[in-house]
Amino acid sequence: MSHSGVRTRLVAVLLALGALAYTAWVLELLFQTGLDPVQAYVSELAAADQPLGGLFRATDLTAGLLVLGAAICALVRCDRRRWSLAGWSGLALFGGATALDSRLPLSCAPTADPVCAARETAGLVPATHTAHAVSSGLAMTGALVGVVALTVAARRYGWWPLLGARVGPALLVLELAATVWTLTSVAAFQAGRGTWALGAGQRLQVLLVAVWLGVLAWSVAREERV
Repeated sequence: MSHSGVRTRLVAVLLALGALAYTAWVLELLFQTGLDPVQAYVSELAAADQPLGGLFRATDLTAGLLVLGAAICALVRCDRRRWSLAGWSGLALFGGATALDSRLPLSCAPTADPVCAARETAGLVPATHTAHAVSSGLAMTGALVGVVALTVAARRYGWWPLLGARVGPALLVLELAATVWTLTSVAAFQAGRGTWALGAGQRLQVLLVAVWLGVLAWSVAREERV
């Protein structure tokens, strides 16, 4: 196998492992976390006061570093077209911000703890809450840029048929719908109008990102192209 082929396979493996690590939150189905998956933020699983917080912070860090590594490796040798560069750059932002996010955990779980929610509203929580919100926002922005740009690249340039012509567009539409659901629910919660199934929307959002990363990993390995 050529050096180029080895690097392409490396990108695919890193993406696949990153997608797997990014779905570690499904472990809440096996372990008692004390958080309602329909209502609670995914990031509350990694809060400093949660019993499994250390585990979820470690898997978030791992996922972020793996995707960041894949994106950097792809950027070094990708076909430098506009949509391709934008997509891999978006995934680099997603990976870096996700890794940073894991180092800025919430101190408590506001959707499950009224005292935590009140302290957060009053600005009496550590500054990591604000920093976490920023890093989470950057991570999801990077993910959306990556999903949109690389799906468009696949369709426009005739790359990765599975991503461009079949599965990718459907995942893109679902991801955008889940993002609207999540943002609407966050706004409702911050306005004191309930959670609007915030946890379910956000879990669908991050699950779709992981599935899309898996499809991208398969496509890169099959086509040997980044």
